[in-house]
Amino acid sequence: MAVAREQKVTRPPLSQKEAGAYYTPDAVTESLLSWALRSESDRMLDPSCGDGRFIAGHRNSVGIEQDLAASELAMTRAPWALVHEGDFFAWASNTPERFECAAGNPPFIRYQTFKGEVRDRAMSLCSRVGAKFSGLSSSWAPFLVATASLLQPGGRLAFVVPAEIGHAPYSAPLIEYLSAHFAVVHIVAVRDKLFPDLSEDCWLLYADGFGKHTEEIRFSAMNTFRKMSAPPKSFTRVSMVDWREWGRRLRPFLMPLAARSLYRGVIADKDTRRFGQLANIGIGYVSGANDFFHLRPSDANRLSIPKQLLHPTVRNGRALPKRRLTTSTVGKWHQDDEQVLLLRMPKSGRVPAAVSRYLDSEAGFIARQAYKCRVRDPWYSVPDVQIPDFFLSYMSGLEANLVRNDAGCTCTNSVHSVRLREGVDAGGLLDQWESPFVRLSTELEGHPLGGGMLKLEPREATQVVLPAESVLQGISNPVIEEALTTLREWRHYAVAK
Repeated sequence: MAVAREQKVTRPPLSQKEAGAYYTPDAVTESLLSWALRSESDRMLDPSCGDGRFIAGHRNSVGIEQDLAASELAMTRAPWALVHEGDFFAWASNTPERFECAAGNPPFIRYQTFKGEVRDRAMSLCSRVGAKFSGLSSSWAPFLVATASLLQPGGRLAFVVPAEIGHAPYSAPLIEYLSAHFAVVHIVAVRDKLFPDLSEDCWLLYADGFGKHTEEIRFSAMNTFRKMSAPPKSFTRVSMVDWREWGRRLRPFLMPLAARSLYRGVIADKDTRRFGQLANIGIGYVSGANDFFHLRPSDANRLSIPKQLLHPTVRNGRALPKRRLTTSTVGKWHQDDEQVLLLRMPKSGRVPAAVSRYLDSEAGFIARQAYKCRVRDPWYSVPDVQIPDFFLSYMSGLEANLVRNDAGCTCTNSVHSVRLREGVDAGGLLDQWESPFVRLSTELEGHPLGGGMLKLEPREATQVVLPAESVLQGISNPVIEEALTTLREWRHYAVAK
């Protein structure tokens, strides 16, 4: 058994979520190995070898694994392999070794926990080889750039990747790097889940000819994965120019060509607007202690909180009705004694005695320890409370819901606040929003979330396309409906509903 122990690991084994480790099904492993390997003499690298299922498939392999328990499994499974225990980026920054190919399933650790020295080393290494990632990058993308930098000229990559490669902004530097350093870049989208226990979808990445470059992405879309000895022969050639014009996203290429052409044509029309041209779109307020700052009407009465310091609020998108939020809906919330009254305290001025008692209660003592409360002055004054013209659901099932605020409510950061720009007439906005074309635009400009949900960040919402009424009337709805159904199926809404 060849083992390189780079550091003594004394901590408990990492949880699956901490390690970003979801082990690869055999059919996927065997396929990716077939794609990457050309001969028995090829030296192969797995930068996050986990329990060793990739390095076990090839006798001339090197694996890196940060988790002691997993690396011991890998050594047992592949006793002929050289297994390094430790941080891949530290090893990659110093090793003189180079490889004919690399294959595996890199850890998917989101930016919130991909931090500290490991992240610094990753970003430094990637920057040196020409790939600059934002602070929001998850771990897998830098993993692949660092791995590619260790290839021999002509080398190959074959990896499982999150489906976020098709839409996440942080994946764009990876694709730019791959196209600038490989002769072939092939991304295989798989609709059915490769990992049934994982909410995120996964696709496959193949790159060949390290040291050269390409001006296109080969893009294949398949409903169900099957074992393949080579990447799919059927693919769409997506030029790098087209990819960039579509916002550096591949997800639009899941739609038929007719729908893409129609969509681009509408964007080019001089009377077409983006939602951000009509309105400011942002998140609602962050209270820091929701249970404390949101009261039920019965509690507000019991505590004698002055009514002028209580404001009805929308706490999540599920509370929103269709089209309009009216005073009758708010009255129903009161009747049902729902926790929808925000304690809206000004930053200065006298605090009523009843409010002081509430602030000094046990619940108030706990609330003021919360981070968002602790760092503001005064801690009990919730900032950024706005009364928007419309609400927009942040995460949606069938479709993103735009609701006019006829009741004068505010909203938390679980819902988007939409405030019209000065002089904008929104008389027909709701009807426009509910058209099939705009529904399709929310699918394209937003992105899938686990569990079949559609997520629409404020930045994405500003890009939703709003055609002129005359243009809407001339759009072929069957083409749009087909594309809309396709994108919903790819985010598994039909399964989740």
